[in-house]
Amino acid sequence: MLLIKQNGLLLVLLTFIYTLGFSQGNNQGTFSGNLEANGNFFQEDVDILATGTPQYDHQLFGAETWMDLRYSNFGFDVGVRFDLFNNSNLLNPQSSYSDQGIGRWFVKKQVNKLGITAGYIYDQIGSGIIFRAFEQRPLLIDNALMGLKLTYDLTPDWQIKAFTGRQKNLFDLYESIVRGGSIEGYIVGDSSRWTMAPGIGVVGRTIDDETMGRLITTLSFYPDPFRVGAKYNSYGISIYNTLSAGNFTWYVEGAYKTQESFFDPLFEYTNSIGEKAIGKFDFQDGNVIYTSIGYAAKGLGISVEGKRTENFTFRIDPFETENRGAINFLPPMARVNTYRLNARYTPATQELGEQAIQLDVRYSPSRKLGFLVNFSNITTLNNDLLYREVYTEITYKYKRKWQLISGIQWQNYNQNIYEGKPGVDILETVTPYAEYLYKFSRKKSIRIETQYMLTAPGISGYKNRDLGDWVFAQVEVGLAPHWIFTISDMYNIDPVNKTRENVEPIHYPTLGVVYTHHSNRFELKYVKQVEGIVCAGGICRLEPAFSGIKMSVRSTF
Repeated sequence: MLLIKQNGLLLVLLTFIYTLGFSQGNNQGTFSGNLEANGNFFQEDVDILATGTPQYDHQLFGAETWMDLRYSNFGFDVGVRFDLFNNSNLLNPQSSYSDQGIGRWFVKKQVNKLGITAGYIYDQIGSGIIFRAFEQRPLLIDNALMGLKLTYDLTPDWQIKAFTGRQKNLFDLYESIVRGGSIEGYIVGDSSRWTMAPGIGVVGRTIDDETMGRLITTLSFYPDPFRVGAKYNSYGISIYNTLSAGNFTWYVEGAYKTQESFFDPLFEYTNSIGEKAIGKFDFQDGNVIYTSIGYAAKGLGISVEGKRTENFTFRIDPFETENRGAINFLPPMARVNTYRLNARYTPATQELGEQAIQLDVRYSPSRKLGFLVNFSNITTLNNDLLYREVYTEITYKYKRKWQLISGIQWQNYNQNIYEGKPGVDILETVTPYAEYLYKFSRKKSIRIETQYMLTAPGISGYKNRDLGDWVFAQVEVGLAPHWIFTISDMYNIDPVNKTRENVEPIHYPTLGVVYTHHSNRFELKYVKQVEGIVCAGGICRLEPAFSGIKMSVRSTF
């Protein structure tokens, strides 16, 4: 039924585009679009545990495609996106998902001071702590709001916004309703010495009757005193401001969420038959305080972030978990690392409770030399360690001929919390790394990247080694403007694997080529990838090992 409705809406939208474009003489407007297509060929490899899913067992191939089309004319901005999933493992790495249809459509129009948007909406309030409708394709997160958004310019510096709708659920919609609004402004101080950008936002969610019935039934099975209440409506309010003065910038946001039912996967209790159980619904309010202070001067940049989160899971459906159905977004509090081994253990934001601080210092005494130190520390509200990282980096550039980047990373990582591995000690790693870039000419270059990860080095006394020590090396040859050739290997040099005896060191090679022509980019690579954390935009999940061929096409027009 929804597909029929979508096709009908698409027909109306295309008719509208045609009318705009061809009924007004020679003014054809602006038409643009982009394509993103991925293909995965799965090749079973029992040694690295790339097995046991439908793709490896019999499907052998999976694909994902997104194609956006956009047209602008006479003050209208309209767009539509086609989504396709064939045997895809993005939704759940352990299963297969196939479907296709209209993933998004929208119509925008500015009428004097009034802005109108109908369709699938991406937007946020403040930093997103109480509301953020966004997309992260690598994790198949697309929680656009299907509804209506209105904005009105009270003055050139102040705007009010209101919206209502239902959250997207793949090619369907959740039944619960979301509505909200905000007022944001911009204030310039005396002689422009300082500026402020204050704002306040409110979001409400009403649970549908069917979901509420399921929730009440579930809660009724909890024994006293573990039974909790349930409410149809919950609200979040956020107050935020950005203050800029000279070289300093300060952002602060405080948010509060009223009482609601949410699932706590770590709650331990005794069930109705006297057995120990883990995981149940709770009923509490929540709060978040987040701030960041930045200082920038010639050659020096310093930023400090702090965040405290308590019971701030805010979902369209209380039965949804992990990355599904989130109404809001909590800013991550750890560095986003790009090197393969440095990024192997990345902390996911803990919605129910964490307190964190991050310090980043960058100093460049000259154009040739640069230094970076980053420190992050994340704990529970009881000060139990979740994650700690010290990251250092030195960059040296010799004219325009070559560049060397080198440093060392030290991590403490709670695998029990982040990967659901109970009973294991905190994982400690030390990872030195280096990257060397040499330019033979303006069009020819070579880049060499190396890392070595030592597990449980004894600095903090932890014993957990996970899968053991690793070494990674990569060579990338660039032949501008068309070709990039890459070969790499991630080698489990000192393996530890409790699932098999007589563990031998394993290679995880990658061989790839990228061809770019104008606005088209084609990539083909052979990959063996170890099980690990995959993150996008601060949102993470654990993914199994991969073995096979990956191909992708990117095009804009």
